[in-house]
Amino acid sequence: MGNVVDALAEASDEALLVLYGNGDPEAARLLTARLAPVAYRVAARMLGDPAEAEDVAQEAMLRLWRLAPDWQGGAARVSTWLYRVAANLATDRLRRRRTLPLDAAAEPADERPGAVAGLVAQDRAAALEAALMRLPERQRQAVVLRHLEGLANPEIAEIMEVGVEAVESLVARGKRGLTEALAGRREELGFDDG
Repeated sequence: MGNVVDALAEASDEALLVLYGNGDPEAARLLTARLAPVAYRVAARMLGDPAEAEDVAQEAMLRLWRLAPDWQGGAARVSTWLYRVAANLATDRLRRRRTLPLDAAAEPADERPGAVAGLVAQDRAAALEAALMRLPERQRQAVVLRHLEGLANPEIAEIMEVGVEAVESLVARGKRGLTEALAGRREELGFDDG
């Protein structure tokens, strides 16, 4: 049994999804452990609200489980599909809450590493979160996927269903927007100008 579990742990996301679609519960457990945190991170960074991000991650995973029996390998990687679904669900929620003022966005969780360092890190995280929330949705999505999730531009292009040049433009404009939003706060946030 151990060899089967070990082999499953080494299997690709696509292979695990096919196994789940054929009724393998261990494949579902492994795939959930791999992918649910990915969906949550994307949603949390786009929404700025952990509870909403959890809802989005669960919905994205439910959609994945529903399509498992009919998964067409080769069309897209499972992770790419999940990034797209999580980002789209988060975007839908953002559009529904547009009537809320920016100040209504939730603050990031307080994870105090130490008194002064914790406050500086918390201020930086809150400033970045607030600046991200001011970006247009597509720029925010591109910046989150590129710089916070570490994805390459071709994969982001596939997720966002645009060309690589469009991703490059969205990321560049998003970074400029973040720079402008954080301008004048470098000293306050503990960044040296040198």
